[in-house]
Amino acid sequence: MRVAMIGTGYVGLVSGACFADFGHHVVCVDKDQGKIAALERGEMPIYEPGLDDLVAANVKAKRLSFTTDLKRPVAEADAVFIAVGTPSRRGDGHADLTYVYAAAKEIAAALDGFTVVVTKSTVPVGTGDEVERIIRETRPDAQVAVVSNPEFLREGAAIQDFKHPDRIVVGTEDERAGKVMAELYRPLYLNRSPILTTGRRTAELIKYAANAFLATKITFINEIADLCEHVGANVQDVARGMGLDNRIGGKFLHAGAGYGGSCFPKDTLALIKTGQDHEAPLRIVETVAAVNETRKRAMARKVVSAVGGNLRGKTVAVLGLTFKPNTDDMRDAPSIPLITALHDLGAKVRAYDPVGMEQAKKVLPEVSYCEDAYECATGADALVIVTEWEQFRALDLDRLKQVMTERPAVVDLRNIYPPGDLAQRGFIYESVGRPSRREK
Repeated sequence: MRVAMIGTGYVGLVSGACFADFGHHVVCVDKDQGKIAALERGEMPIYEPGLDDLVAANVKAKRLSFTTDLKRPVAEADAVFIAVGTPSRRGDGHADLTYVYAAAKEIAAALDGFTVVVTKSTVPVGTGDEVERIIRETRPDAQVAVVSNPEFLREGAAIQDFKHPDRIVVGTEDERAGKVMAELYRPLYLNRSPILTTGRRTAELIKYAANAFLATKITFINEIADLCEHVGANVQDVARGMGLDNRIGGKFLHAGAGYGGSCFPKDTLALIKTGQDHEAPLRIVETVAAVNETRKRAMARKVVSAVGGNLRGKTVAVLGLTFKPNTDDMRDAPSIPLITALHDLGAKVRAYDPVGMEQAKKVLPEVSYCEDAYECATGADALVIVTEWEQFRALDLDRLKQVMTERPAVVDLRNIYPPGDLAQRGFIYESVGRPSRREK
């Protein structure tokens, strides 16, 4: 089949490359000429493991191409995917649908024959109705069906998630559109990936509800971690005990510095606004968002405690800047409010991240960036592990002890080290939801 993918951001580029790998002919469209030129040179605008090789292989096979002009790709397409950004709108927190509606209008002008227009972007309930209205108003003669097909891709594992999904949600009541979507995803039948067909508005809400629930699990275990610290319990054991109940499950029960990234913060906020607009307030989600925002900055207090109550003039080494491993995404990363708070408290901050430093420099220009974890730790009074990159799980603790100051502190916001390992080597050690361990 022939596919036009409007938008070459995270969702559009990964989805386009994977559809091409299924054997479909995909054209990815973007208005950014620099981005399209870079993609044609094989340069990826995002870091995602395996994406550069996947794109290169399908470009070579002539199943994947890039352009700034959507007219021909849309006219020739069986399905046109809208995969543009829907950031939080400044001032009120609603999802900004400017790019979605602009794309719909341009698509309408280029349609030729029956075409399925698919909203892949995460959009509030009712957006598909407005996309259809725009298309039909622009082109009353258009033969079109508008479908919702939300994405469920985890950054750092997006290709695996696309090719081995838990489920594929298709929101349509149009029989012809349903057949087109089934054919697009036919290669996944061998994996027995279930296709859930619902109404369009239901499909739109599924994505928001899923992300809000996961954000709630994260925030719940973070609050339990705070309680553990006060009562002398271990949050990892609590989470394990909870997760063994198959009604709960162990995923997303890892205490830490709070959630971030491109999805959970904006999606919870957009869902809250949708509930308010329809006089169905979502009090639990409202609390989740508020608690998470407060938590990220509050993590600086752990660093203050570890160094004896005063950060002024102290040097803090931060390991990990991106909101999670295997991505260069800095959007709403917990490192940002943490580092801002450390600066406000008078600390000098050095940082290292395996792939995220170029993006980090745009939002944290005052930080001193280092070549590796040990350079970062040299001369530091405290070392803070913010992102659980694999490289940080096996640090040479003896070497760290040598390069840090006389009373070194480690603040492990991801609980990746057993407290005893560091305490035995003379570190002051703070983690999340576990008893503190100090040098004897």
